[in-house]
Amino acid sequence: MMLRVRFTSPGHLPAAVAAVREALAARGIIALPTETFYGLAVDPANAAAVARVFTLKGREAAKALPVVAASLDQIDRLVVLDGRRRAALTAAWPAPLTVVLPLRRPLAAAAGSLAIRIPDHALLRSLLARVGPLTATSANRSGAPPCGTAAAVAEALGGEVDVLLDGGATLGGSPSTLLDWTADQPVLLRPGAWSLPPSWP
Repeated sequence: MMLRVRFTSPGHLPAAVAAVREALAARGIIALPTETFYGLAVDPANAAAVARVFTLKGREAAKALPVVAASLDQIDRLVVLDGRRRAALTAAWPAPLTVVLPLRRPLAAAAGSLAIRIPDHALLRSLLARVGPLTATSANRSGAPPCGTAAAVAEALGGEVDVLLDGGATLGGSPSTLLDWTADQPVLLRPGAWSLPPSWP
């Protein structure tokens, strides 16, 4: 049975953190709001939980799951950041900008490299600061439109989501901009909600 928890103000954070921690301990799936759409969150290091997300979405195994984190410190534990990348991303984040970077060590959610971002959603960052980085693949079946409201998530995936953090309607629009920065220069993989400055990085 899905647990629905309000998630629209800092006062909701303690209950949300408790619910998310309990779900993570049970390898559960959490649906949560981001700055664009709702995402499906699990511990990116837990193979069983990651497998549940792939099954729920009907996602190809070759497609890694993106991750959101609260800070550069959290990101630093997962991926390799040199000084140039760190300076550029410190200036850009938080933002709807997802960047593919080399992994420090193998991770259940990805292999070799990881798509990661610091989301432009203050309450979500506060949650991540307390529970750690989480996956944030869009809350939908593969090929279906992303969900912009908690009601849409409940209708589409309610029977397979353990915790739904109800943050109301998200901003929607374009998904996060996706860059591959595993080589010397970043390569745009998907235009999105973040505009690449002419002189960046």
